[in-house]
Amino acid sequence: MRDRRRIVIAGAAGRDFHNFNTVYRDDPGCEVVAFTAAQIPGIAGRRYPAALAGARYPDGIAIVPEAELDALVRSRGVDEVVLAYSDLAHVEAMHLASRVLAAGADFVLLGPRRTMLAAAIPVIAVSAVRTGAGKSPTVRWLSQRLRARGLRCAVVRHPMPYGDLASQAVQRFAGREDLDRAGCTVEEREEYEPHLAIGNVVYAGIDYARVIALAAREADLLLWDGGNNDFPFVRPDLHVVLADALRPGDASTHHPGEACARMADVIVLSKCDSAPAADVAALGAACRALNPDAPIVRAALPISLERPDAVRGRRVLVIEDGPTLTHGGMAHGAGYLAALRAGARAVVDPRPAAVPEIAALYAQFPQIGSVLPAVGYSPAQLDALRRTIEATDAEVVVAATPADLAGLLGIAKPVVRARYEFQDLDSPGLWGSVEHFLAARGLA
Repeated sequence: MRDRRRIVIAGAAGRDFHNFNTVYRDDPGCEVVAFTAAQIPGIAGRRYPAALAGARYPDGIAIVPEAELDALVRSRGVDEVVLAYSDLAHVEAMHLASRVLAAGADFVLLGPRRTMLAAAIPVIAVSAVRTGAGKSPTVRWLSQRLRARGLRCAVVRHPMPYGDLASQAVQRFAGREDLDRAGCTVEEREEYEPHLAIGNVVYAGIDYARVIALAAREADLLLWDGGNNDFPFVRPDLHVVLADALRPGDASTHHPGEACARMADVIVLSKCDSAPAADVAALGAACRALNPDAPIVRAALPISLERPDAVRGRRVLVIEDGPTLTHGGMAHGAGYLAALRAGARAVVDPRPAAVPEIAALYAQFPQIGSVLPAVGYSPAQLDALRRTIEATDAEVVVAATPADLAGLLGIAKPVVRARYEFQDLDSPGLWGSVEHFLAARGLA
């Protein structure tokens, strides 16, 4: 009998590192032999650094492709594989479990009680049942209203550690210069730039015990801005969960989004301005079946173009938020709708012009339609995005990513930005639940 259980954490550079830090790093009864990587390119082949892994791992921990999981379990005598990433269809999660079981190991899911950290200040968390439901616009809307009440808000963002991991243990972003110094990717800028533009300070990183402690010292209230459809890393006092009315059948189809819906204090049906009334009703009924007690409210994410006249009658290339299209599973997003509503003569299909790095994304995610996912996890991928844009015969680019792609890429074509913001549709709506929470906490 070995005196330590051998663990592999299957992840995507986020939840996996958090689960290690909170549950396994200091447990002498366990040895984490590897992380596996999925969803995010460029993570496999690296190591979780010793500076973060702790004294028990002086050489750090290998990060290997998930495709090698079965062989890794067998060759290393692995006892447990811990699933630690999000927005997996339930059937995909169980296929992964079947591979693990067939190789001889246990398949483990860690829950909120073991992985949620306590904060010294009240916490409002925003999660979702699927990627791309509108979490960040909701957090921005909340932050502005809370600041108008005189409350100092710290936005803590779900991790996106795509660079030098040791230097990303604790991050604080107060201005665009902080993003530049950190070498943030397009995916990080999509999340951080809109917060900075309205005066929010964003905290992120890898070691969330330290991240949350720093944020709590500088604020009265913490706003958790979730990633994908994961549940929060910090224990919420008010847990807001979004369900996307454009995907009414997804309330109970993905892990851990269904768990989020079941644990929600408030459920928000988002994008009700773009979805048919029948789909909104169906989604509401599905959410009520999962969570009989939480208030269910409706919200809109109205889309606006900064210069609609520049789009009308033109051939338009649409660039959408990357994760919404990839593991979010959507064919298109807000930019496509905005271009059509503005009277674009045609939406140019970028697939014939896609360079190999971008063409590989279309092959991996065949549901993506005639739009271009904004990806830039590495300088090479960012350059591939730029070359694909320039190779199309579009006259105008509609960019629905929150990041400033024109500034990052130096695109020669005119760029029109599409924006979308949260709007409460009901009375008292989401804000009514927040006001009740504030009063109960003595923050009203």
